[in-house]
Amino acid sequence: MNRIDFLKHSLIATGTVLAAPALAGTHPAGLVSQDALRNQDAGTAAGKTFNMDYAPHEGMFAGHAGKNFLDQIRFMYDQGFRSIEDNGYLGRAKDEQEKIGNLLAKLGMRMGVFVVDGGDNWKTSLTTGKKEFKDKFIATCKNSVEAAKRCNAKWLTVVPGFYERKLPYGLQMANVVDAMRAGAEIFEPHGLIMVLETLSDTPELFLQQTHETYSLCKAVNSPSCKILYDIYHMQKTEGNLMVNIDRCWDEIAYIQIGDNPGRKEPTTGEINYKNLFKHLYEKGYKGVMGMEHGNSLAGKAGELRVIQAYREEDSFM
Repeated sequence: MNRIDFLKHSLIATGTVLAAPALAGTHPAGLVSQDALRNQDAGTAAGKTFNMDYAPHEGMFAGHAGKNFLDQIRFMYDQGFRSIEDNGYLGRAKDEQEKIGNLLAKLGMRMGVFVVDGGDNWKTSLTTGKKEFKDKFIATCKNSVEAAKRCNAKWLTVVPGFYERKLPYGLQMANVVDAMRAGAEIFEPHGLIMVLETLSDTPELFLQQTHETYSLCKAVNSPSCKILYDIYHMQKTEGNLMVNIDRCWDEIAYIQIGDNPGRKEPTTGEINYKNLFKHLYEKGYKGVMGMEHGNSLAGKAGELRVIQAYREEDSFM
């Protein structure tokens, strides 16, 4: 499932009602969400921050907070989350980007990744070495710098597209390295980090295993070119999660979450997230943990279950 389809379907699920303790709104003065006050049943240990910095996305709590993304962010804060992700942020209008950035600043929250997408992420592009694709990528990187300033973002997701089956692998890798170096030159002066995501959505994707992305980052050799380690995708393509995280640790700058099978919240699949979270905590990871998954249950019950699942798996101390 690609990112667009994921966002469309992330809340499509069925299930039963789940009870939870009462919510205690904890916004700074003047920022308490009215939706949060009306929904006193929403959350477990509400307001208490987590050991790790988990980041929900738009729509994950729409049943409790409503359709307005700003209200959803306020609700996330009420539940103890201190970051968000917004893959489609670059496509938002400038004034909407500014509103999101201003609210995050007021709440003391961080922006996780948004996607550097000029329309070529999901087709054969940078692997070809063609100037048209590299130029478009560079232009999108420049636009991303200005967008990042509006929300104080630090990490930006980059997907270098599909294989070019007409070229040997080594030439494709050289073409991608060249493009990533150009991107890093744009981001580095601003302290921004493009995080290259290794994915499992289709065999056509150029980056599919962590060692490939690790090799690419080493070749680019820039603090602005690192790995986005998506646990869901890597469980599907290579497994051996802790070993591969340790092997590539010096190039990993961002983590994303989703259980497998199903790409829902932790506790719904085969991944031992409590052990993984503990492992990352003990390694000193202080970055954002993007909740890039759907809800296993529908409606408010599903939203409560997501919060409860993170409370359960975050209790590794």
